[in-house]
Amino acid sequence: MDFIFIILGLVLLVLGGDWLLKSAVGMSLRLNVSKIVVGMTVVSFATSAPELIVSVKSAMAGFPDIALGNVVGSNIANIGLILGVVMIISKMKVDLSFFKTDWPAMIIASFLLYGMLLYDNEINRSEGFILFVLLIVFVIYLIKSQKNSEEEIEIPLDDTMKMYQIIWFLVIGGIALYGGSELLIKGAVNVAQTFGVSDRIIAVTVVAVGTSIPEFSASLIAAIKKESSISIGNILGSNIFNILSVLGLTAIIHPIKLVDNKLLTFDMLWMIGFALVLLPLVLMPKRGFLDRRAGIILLIGYILFVYLTFA
Repeated sequence: MDFIFIILGLVLLVLGGDWLLKSAVGMSLRLNVSKIVVGMTVVSFATSAPELIVSVKSAMAGFPDIALGNVVGSNIANIGLILGVVMIISKMKVDLSFFKTDWPAMIIASFLLYGMLLYDNEINRSEGFILFVLLIVFVIYLIKSQKNSEEEIEIPLDDTMKMYQIIWFLVIGGIALYGGSELLIKGAVNVAQTFGVSDRIIAVTVVAVGTSIPEFSASLIAAIKKESSISIGNILGSNIFNILSVLGLTAIIHPIKLVDNKLLTFDMLWMIGFALVLLPLVLMPKRGFLDRRAGIILLIGYILFVYLTFA
């Protein structure tokens, strides 16, 4: 029954996130907010909604390892699993923004999170505020730099939605996210207790992959269609938002205390390792491209991470 809770919870989180995204984008376009701002802020926040809801509710329910492990595991899965599979299917061209903003920002955010936890085994409210302020600064920089770019921002909505549709998607999206998070957390905790594994292990594997399903689906479909619009920047941006927005907002609402030290001594080191290894993979053997060989390396690395996590 607990596995059914987890599956239903993940399905509701994916659907709820998609419905919330449609509502948020539809409202923004009706208010004549520019597509650049919508693409850089509204879409990014909405796609982080499943991680945010799960992390906030986990922290408030007394399961901080799920709150933190969800984000750390999602960041690992985004690079090791999602990018790995996508690159095996289709070679990926790396934009200049990888070197200028995306990769440096992800590295800074990752090390900052590691430093905060290393200092006192906690992300308190003031540290959460720092993370969220850095997110605002990062978004402002992205918007300003994008305005000087000729690239078109893709918005996942073609036609302006009617107001009743916006309200409908907002309501059912919110209900699905709330119900999905309840089922997922309940199922994950029960499974961990039944099989004698820690909340952390379930969080960095099952919960993390589950909340990353929207990114995985979008990237996989784009790779199959050989569409170049899905770049490495989308995945790195998700990792940055996970740390700065999800953990930042969660800590502001409820401080996150580190319970299982392996999150710090094992999981976060893997997260940082996956982030660091992207640079040499992008530079070699051909600068600016990630090919099938790089994808295989990342995927094998992710499989090894999962194996060692359960070992």
